[in-house]
Amino acid sequence: MNEVAGRKGRSGGGASRRAERTAVSFESARFIQRNIPNFEILNEEALQIIEWNADTVLEEIGVTFVENPAALELWRKAGADVKGERVHIPRGLARKLCATAPSSFTQHARNAERNVDIGGRNLVLAPVYGPPFVRDMEGGRRYATLEDFRNFVKLGYMSKWLHHSGGTVCEPTDVPVNKRHLDMLLAHMTLSDKPYMGSVTEPSRAEDSVAMSKILFGDDFVDRNTVMTSL
Repeated sequence: MNEVAGRKGRSGGGASRRAERTAVSFESARFIQRNIPNFEILNEEALQIIEWNADTVLEEIGVTFVENPAALELWRKAGADVKGERVHIPRGLARKLCATAPSSFTQHARNAERNVDIGGRNLVLAPVYGPPFVRDMEGGRRYATLEDFRNFVKLGYMSKWLHHSGGTVCEPTDVPVNKRHLDMLLAHMTLSDKPYMGSVTEPSRAEDSVAMSKILFGDDFVDRNTVMTSL
């Protein structure tokens, strides 16, 4: 009995070691922290002129939020002057609201070792965003497909120097627009363990992105942490 148990134990250890030897893993560099100071293109006076004129446009001309009552209500609560769908932002309010945003934050990846810090002196490299065309040796320049998208996600995962999986690494035109975001997100979630971007081209797609992320990370984790960024 003990001999059989011992053999099973040794066999399990061997299987574990074999699995470890054959597991596929790709090295990934940590996101870059810049030590070189920012190059200031404009002096303080020029920056103040730009901000003054921007505040003038926001206050006197305003910004129109079409068919978005939720956004209008948020602006109203923040202190803006809302007239119909036009929002007039009092001078100084935009700067005040910007001050509430953190200077940096951590975006969590499926693999915690690939988390990235966004903001500050951090530099996070990601693939290109949104090209409708791809080019290969056989087909030349052509519209991208979902298979192309998956391949680019795999390549991004294999690249040591890309810290982020990105978002629409190409536009998979062979999938209907109203559901292609689901396939794209699934590719990022299953073919890479780096951070990814969600879909925000339409409210329901943003909701789908959050729902899928909660399946991946769990409801509580998503409620407390950043797991997506979007343009």
